[in-house]
Amino acid sequence: MSNPVIKVENLGKKYVIAHQASGRGGQGTLRDTLTNGLKSVSKRFTKQSNDVDPEHEIFWALNDITFEINQGDRVGIIGRNGAGKSTLLKILSRITEPTRGRITIEGRVASLLEVGTGFHPELTGRENISLNGAILGMSKVEIKRKFDEIVAFSEVEKFLDTPVKRYSSGMYVRLAFAVAAHLEPEILIVDEVLAVGDMQFQKKCLGKMQEVGETGRTVIFVSHNIQAIQNLCNKSVLIEKGKLKFSGDVDQGVDLYLDSLTSDRSYNFYERKGDNSAKAYINKCKVLSSEGQFSALGYPIGEQLVFDIEVIFNQAVYSPMFGIGINNGTNTRIVTLHTDYCSVIKTTYPKGKYRFKCTMKDLYLKPGNYNVKLHLNVTDGEDEIDPALLLRIIEKDTNKYKHIHNGVVLTNQEWEIEEITNPM
Repeated sequence: MSNPVIKVENLGKKYVIAHQASGRGGQGTLRDTLTNGLKSVSKRFTKQSNDVDPEHEIFWALNDITFEINQGDRVGIIGRNGAGKSTLLKILSRITEPTRGRITIEGRVASLLEVGTGFHPELTGRENISLNGAILGMSKVEIKRKFDEIVAFSEVEKFLDTPVKRYSSGMYVRLAFAVAAHLEPEILIVDEVLAVGDMQFQKKCLGKMQEVGETGRTVIFVSHNIQAIQNLCNKSVLIEKGKLKFSGDVDQGVDLYLDSLTSDRSYNFYERKGDNSAKAYINKCKVLSSEGQFSALGYPIGEQLVFDIEVIFNQAVYSPMFGIGINNGTNTRIVTLHTDYCSVIKTTYPKGKYRFKCTMKDLYLKPGNYNVKLHLNVTDGEDEIDPALLLRIIEKDTNKYKHIHNGVVLTNQEWEIEEITNPM
């Protein structure tokens, strides 16, 4: 079993947010400044009746966070904007002190956080490489041995003797990542800053982080690119409103995170709220089993599913078209179901209520939640709901696909093993 290289115990980070006094806008007057100064002095010498200060608010960016990271783990830190991810990385990188709690870190840490940190702006790229190596405790010989690799990876050789304050944000990030990844820290911490680079460079960086992890070193990565998190990481830490919601397997963490983003939608069911005066609109949609049974809990892998859709035509409609799009949690389209793919009778449908039924056959979705988009198209009108509902696919102990989760979808398959008696 791997040894923990990072232990976080009951971690908390508090900030005090100042608010403008009510009734004052913009800059205060001289009288306000003098009055506020006298108030602050008087507070030191008088006992307050309570600790409430209407002009200051206490905000816990992180509160009671506890988890461990083992040597060689590649950990994705996930959560919504403002959840506390970047604050956590700053504390792990020793840039920010925690308000309470304890952190134990074994090994050298190299971090790449927001653009502008880590390098001295007045020094050249060459000088900053040497400076960062020295900060990590490397000898001149070690730095020299890695120097050419860093320059080649960063692709900024022409600007190596230029002060980094003159670099573009993309150049800065390329060199900063190359330095952090190649100077062989035991722990590499990377924030969303990689989004500054182009797609080719991002792919290159993810490959390098994978390589770092495979050598037994530890990688901590923050990103809103869930696909990148799943491809790179084996563990995840989910932060929600400054608190730890989950620490463990990356796929479980991602599922919980995606659930939190879609908590306002129902599983396997949609119903329009209120009337609609449009020419035609989607009123309801249910996902049913092949036996016509509804389950809010989800359907097993490989089960034939039926989309039962109720549509209202407020006028006569000729040859309506209907499409269903199924996307995974990273918004990648998995499949499109459409009336154009089959021989729906082209005719005029009088005003009224109609049921559209689509049976999805032979599609083996992985366990998880899928966003379902509904689209109705008629002459001079359309109705689109994106997303309308969450399709949930679950795993059962009796399911033959249990634990086989690689790939976007699964497939029905047959295998045979036979002895070869006659050489080909």
